[in-house]
Amino acid sequence: MTGWRLNGGLAAALLLATVAAVVWGETALTADQYLAAFTTPSSPAAEVLWAVRAPRAVVAGLVGAALGLSGALLQGLLRNPLADPGVLGVSATAAFGAALAIVLGLALTPGLVEFAAWLGAGAAGLALAAFAARFREPEALILFGVALSSFFGAATALIFNLSPSPVATAEVLSWLMGSVEARSWGDVLWAAPALAVALFMALKAAPALRMLTLGEDAAAASGLEMERLKLTAVLAASLATGAAVAMAGVIGFVGLAAPHLVRAAVKEDAGRLLAPAAIAGALILVLADLLARITPTDQELKLGVFTALIGAPLFALIALRAARSWRT
Repeated sequence: MTGWRLNGGLAAALLLATVAAVVWGETALTADQYLAAFTTPSSPAAEVLWAVRAPRAVVAGLVGAALGLSGALLQGLLRNPLADPGVLGVSATAAFGAALAIVLGLALTPGLVEFAAWLGAGAAGLALAAFAARFREPEALILFGVALSSFFGAATALIFNLSPSPVATAEVLSWLMGSVEARSWGDVLWAAPALAVALFMALKAAPALRMLTLGEDAAAASGLEMERLKLTAVLAASLATGAAVAMAGVIGFVGLAAPHLVRAAVKEDAGRLLAPAAIAGALILVLADLLARITPTDQELKLGVFTALIGAPLFALIALRAARSWRT
């Protein structure tokens, strides 16, 4: 399948899913209310559609795109189909930054928790970039990322243990479960530029990812500035993951599963995988958030919990299909 057909089909599906997420929700609207939403901007129905549901759906799409892009980058860079945005520790450091900000009482100031998550992700990205510049082996970068993830995961658990307030502990737990609830157009304007920069950097690194599928020796002989492009890929993945965690907390399986859903359509081309993986990630998360909203429960399901419940069986099916193809 050509790239334009694949990306166009995924984009059309994403558009339909976004429209469904805007017009369909836990509160049923009548035909007259839908008409009022399109004709009277000050009506309650317009408030529900354009100030509540629409920005939430768009933020879910941005978060999913960031996670899908990051997963495709890391799987290509590390040549590991099990790599995901959490493998290098960026998610864990961003989560630690946000948890620390909440416990310190900074959640009362709008934007400070998100900024703290950004600082954590940025610190992890700089550490990974410095490590990658010194040690070129992908296995070393994986081990360093696992060490970062383990350390900051333990540090976040320590915050739970030492939190002076049960309320703050509950807020940290809620944030770590992942959600795009109560997001606004301001969140969209704040996060979209970061994702655009990450996508630009990822596309710059695409030739290097393509050459890495042939092995390190072939990549070194290609004439490309492989070390610079690898560094660009690490920074792009860190930026995208940091943006996702800052917007929605920790959400798993999207970055792992999205590249696998479209990998066969691009014939295992790591460079061509980036854009469709990002769109597939956006589609997955918009649909997951819609299903989380309309599932009849007393309390709305957290998005991170919902993606794990659906993502784990889905990824098991993907792994089963891959195992059968390897056997043949």
